[in-house]
Amino acid sequence: MLEVDNFLNYLSLERNYSPCTIDGYGRDLKHFEQFFKKQEENLNWETIDSDIIRNWIEEMMNRGNSATSINRRLSALRSFYRYAQKRKIISQNPARCIKAPKRKRALPYFLKEKEMDNLLDKTKRSKKYNDTLAHTIIMVFYETGIRLSELLNLNDADVNYITKEIKVIGKRNKHRIIPFGEELYEALKSYRNQRNQEVESHSEAFFQTPKGTRMTIDRVREIVKQELSKVSSIEKRSPHVLRHTFATAMLNNKANLESVKELLGHKSLSTTEIYTHVTFDQLKSAYKSSHPRV
Repeated sequence: MLEVDNFLNYLSLERNYSPCTIDGYGRDLKHFEQFFKKQEENLNWETIDSDIIRNWIEEMMNRGNSATSINRRLSALRSFYRYAQKRKIISQNPARCIKAPKRKRALPYFLKEKEMDNLLDKTKRSKKYNDTLAHTIIMVFYETGIRLSELLNLNDADVNYITKEIKVIGKRNKHRIIPFGEELYEALKSYRNQRNQEVESHSEAFFQTPKGTRMTIDRVREIVKQELSKVSSIEKRSPHVLRHTFATAMLNNKANLESVKELLGHKSLSTTEIYTHVTFDQLKSAYKSSHPRV
């Protein structure tokens, strides 16, 4: 019998996927399950055909779901059925030949250097714990380029103050080491000292709530949105914007693409290359605004 829970356990135990990734697969598969159960009462995972999947995609498009969301959900479904086919639970993969809508590869949102300088200005902050926490979270995102899930999983033991390096666990539980500079070194030490003095810790997490527990996804997103709103009116104000800002700043200051790829933990160089389009757009903008004959 084909069951989603067995597939999710496989992703965890055999593929070593992170809890965040597994949760995402679970949500996407549940979304499809809710859809097909509304179609026919007798339908189950083993009796699904390609037409049902196409109808699901059509419904998502009619609801205005983005191509990115639809592709992600379809990818989860394909993986689920590949898993089932390899274990001979099903003979054919109904999702194999389904074509997803094409995605428009939008340029990433990022903050300008002046906006980041303004945001990180210490003179504009109080010395309250929540302010120090927010400031340090923003600095870590901007100066390391780590993902939200990587920041949430950061423990005290992952920060090496001697070598000035952070160890993070990325996608598929891959470890990587990210160096940091003097400014972040001082900020991390200052935050840790204040946390140890003012918070009764109940966790090994580096970033903790005032109650001493590990930060949640929603809380960090809320902090970042509030902070970015102080200096920018861009449409997206998420942790990923700071990751984009890190990558763009690195390339603007002549870092090579391969180095940025490794720091970001990208599997493919093509993923990192999106940031070269951003910097090229900046060059075109500077040319149009500055050249006397344009």
